Amino acid sequence: MYRRLVVIVLGMFILTSASLVEAKTSEKPLGVLCPSRLQLRHPQLCSSAGARDELTRLAIEGFYPQRPLPSYSLDPGLGNVPYFYLRSTREDGTPVYGSYEDALKEENQAWKVEPGFVFFSWIDRFEEKGKIVYMVAPGVYINGDGLNRISLPHFHGVALRHTPDKPFAWVLASMRTSSAPGLGQPLTDHWLNRYDMVWIYNVERVGNLDYYQVGPDEWIEQRLLAVVNPDLTIPEGVEEDRWISINLYEQTLMVYEDSQLVYATLVSSGLKGWWTQPGVFQVYVKLDGDRMMGAFEADRSDYYYLEDVPWTLYYDQARALHGAYWHNGFGYPRSHGCVNLSLIDANWLYNWAEEGTWVHVFDPSGETPTDSEQYGVGGA
Repeated sequence: MYRRLVVIVLGMFILTSASLVEAKTSEKPLGVLCPSRLQLRHPQLCSSAGARDELTRLAIEGFYPQRPLPSYSLDPGLGNVPYFYLRSTREDGTPVYGSYEDALKEENQAWKVEPGFVFFSWIDRFEEKGKIVYMVAPGVYINGDGLNRISLPHFHGVALRHTPDKPFAWVLASMRTSSAPGLGQPLTDHWLNRYDMVWIYNVERVGNLDYYQVGPDEWIEQRLLAVVNPDLTIPEGVEEDRWISINLYEQTLMVYEDSQLVYATLVSSGLKGWWTQPGVFQVYVKLDGDRMMGAFEADRSDYYYLEDVPWTLYYDQARALHGAYWHNGFGYPRSHGCVNLSLIDANWLYNWAEEGTWVHVFDPSGETPTDSEQYGVGGA
């Protein structure tokens, strides 16, 4: 009997203690700073002060934890081309010879490539008596005077495992971010370099310009970014869930397949007057390499000659998606109408695309003419 009474009393004490503990934990936090994980999962249990509370605010606004882009590594071998390249700076044109001896002596030229924006590919190099001769094709030679070997661009875009949940962008020039949207705002201490990538968390219009939020109290003006805003809607005129989209304003290219964004990168499209034509097209021929040449000005001051342009997808007359070994200016217009890609990007796209693949070209700013009468056949 005595033992039963003790048990009952102890039970009442335990229940009372548990009720007190429950009551205490339901009260507001007593100024205790919690570990980050608890702060993020149960902020009501923790103090609303200090660094932990700042983490909660950043998490609510989407800044924390900062997730990486859902991308995977590309094979660097995609950028390997079976050529070496030269640029000619000869103002009187570049003679081409039918034998090594003629090229060495600069006699009996077979033909001449006129001066301009001229690049040769070469497969062998000879040096004799202080002179250099390049073999540019079997039985075809040029003298090395006025020729410079070039290095190839190393930029490339991103292959994605799935569609990112918000826009992202490439930085187009080295800069410090601004602390608020608008011109003349104080700069932060955060430096970004060309081709760095950032998430876009918010956008505000100030005057005639958009400002993108890339971090807590960090903003970048629209002209300094090339933004990718994933849009899984199949464009009007495209007849399957597999297409290439080219944004002429942002100078970006996106590849969609099975309702996912699978690749994104920077491009260089046509300059003003040599615009890349907006519209819906289809790849009609694939070439591992192609020679491109031409001029559009009456005085031929814009003449270009480009040997072995790699991984070429023609889709709109002479306009094509192709690798560009002669510049590293991706993110800005540079061409006569073609869409220039880095070598890795061009090879990846060439392997992915087929003849018949849809190509959607658009300019959300409306600055690119849409009247087909203003377009010729196009060029590199």
